[in-house]
Amino acid sequence: MPLHWKLVIDCADPHRQAAFWGAALDYTVEDHSTLITRLLGAGAVTPDALTEVDGHPVWRTLAAVRHPGDEYDPASDTGLGRRILFQAVPEAKQRSKNRLHLDVHAGPGGRAATVARLEALGATALHDVREPGGEWTVMRDPEGNEFCVH
Repeated sequence: MPLHWKLVIDCADPHRQAAFWGAALDYTVEDHSTLITRLLGAGAVTPDALTEVDGHPVWRTLAAVRHPGDEYDPASDTGLGRRILFQAVPEAKQRSKNRLHLDVHAGPGGRAATVARLEALGATALHDVREPGGEWTVMRDPEGNEFCVH
């Protein structure tokens, strides 16, 4: 039986990262407010674990996006399929190259438009790569994490 997994990305601002990657991938930003309200009412969490985004209570240090076509838990809005979780950490990203990164596939002839759309969302294009195996653009997300657009 295959294992369920999620990609976890350390960051400074999980909600900004979730907003960027949700828009970049056309994923759903998870809304945990119903779960949070229930946990607050039961005394299972305290307000210091929370903040507010767009008028909704959210986890202070966590945010996630999920593929809109995958299953999710309606009680918590937590994705059960393709999912990226952003967690706040105190240390800044190191200057060295990422050991793990996302590749975004724009489809035939769509790379330039996708790069422009991602730049408008806050990404930065670093350079284009042309090799016998293919062509892609190396970019950075709003917190400096490298990713590639094919």
